[in-house]
Amino acid sequence: MSAPAAPEATAAALLRRPQIWVVPTVLTGLLALLLSLLYMGGIVNPNGDLRDLPIALVDDDTGGQDLGGQITAAIAADSAGGTVDWRVLTRAEAQDQLDSGKVYGALVIPAGFSEAATALTTSAATRRPTMTVLTNPGKGSLGSSLAAQISTKAAHGASRSLGRRLTQAAGTQASPTAKVLLADPVEVVTQPGHPIGTHSGLGLSAFYYTLLLVLAGFMGGNVISNGVDTALGYADNEIGPWHTRRPTVPISRTQTLLLKMAMTAGITLLSTALVMLACIAILGMDASHVPLLALYSYCAALAVGLGVQAINAAFGGIGQLVSMFVFIVLGLPSSGATVPLHAVPDFYRFLSHFEPMRQLSDGVRAILYFDARGDAGLTRSWIMIGIGVLLALLFGFAMTAYYDRKGLKRLTPQPA
Repeated sequence: MSAPAAPEATAAALLRRPQIWVVPTVLTGLLALLLSLLYMGGIVNPNGDLRDLPIALVDDDTGGQDLGGQITAAIAADSAGGTVDWRVLTRAEAQDQLDSGKVYGALVIPAGFSEAATALTTSAATRRPTMTVLTNPGKGSLGSSLAAQISTKAAHGASRSLGRRLTQAAGTQASPTAKVLLADPVEVVTQPGHPIGTHSGLGLSAFYYTLLLVLAGFMGGNVISNGVDTALGYADNEIGPWHTRRPTVPISRTQTLLLKMAMTAGITLLSTALVMLACIAILGMDASHVPLLALYSYCAALAVGLGVQAINAAFGGIGQLVSMFVFIVLGLPSSGATVPLHAVPDFYRFLSHFEPMRQLSDGVRAILYFDARGDAGLTRSWIMIGIGVLLALLFGFAMTAYYDRKGLKRLTPQPA
């Protein structure tokens, strides 16, 4: 006689077993804690973490008293505790650095500043002297805003200092109205130094487009990995109440990884094409150099997808969690795409040297906003994509070859 079937377990009975709680509780708690610390830690205090934000400082003043030169020297000497990297440049040099994304903004003292300022103490005054704050929205709305605030504050400080000098020069002959004017004589004008399109998300379209590429590579890589494992009989296929398991196909780990990477290379063509279709053709995102953007998008998403396959092959079941941390959890706060890297804690600046999302966002930003200039970050991005692909191939196939040599096969015995 056959033994009686064991009774089915119930949820109520299983909930009383402590061991069933341990792993999900610990992992969920750690994820919640790490995500909170990593994401909020990167954006909670940008002003306090601000270090060496590059801003151009231009002196075009040609007046005899050289007030512009004096103001420029005073501003450049005051780095505000190391938060600003004032770069004294010519107007052409400043424009070039705005156009290549090397500075977040500029403060310009125009020609004729000295004449307009000194004329305020006489009856020959016809206009107030001006200083111009140039923004760089292509560097992101927050970064450009920080630079504009710093430049405006410096301009108003210089205006008040100049006002005290002009008031002393005017002496008692100045009228009450003139004294009010001389107290803050400089008009500060703000305007874009490197304009971007109106359909650029205020400088955030590059970040969200990069995020789409990373998600396309990450999610596509995991879907392909799971789909191949299911098709080859190494994972169960469960849809709703239906459960199937295909016969296991004998195949080495190395050949399995090769199959997954080849499929990733093919399917990524479709996913990146659809990303561009949605963003540019349907939603109307401003995009120049579309053929280059298409090639770059494919290579960027492919590098992520190959990295996901390599990590999954090396770490097995927890590979998806590992790749999530590598490409998304650590990548978002260290990308410099929303909060400038000059305004995040040192830990994130360290991560930014090798985290994939920062490398990819620099290239997308260069293509979308800075005329695809290599010195705007595109050259470095291409190099890092190449390094990423090479590392994925070397790491993935080195690990699978090691497992195969050790006889650690995935093949499961089939029922007779």
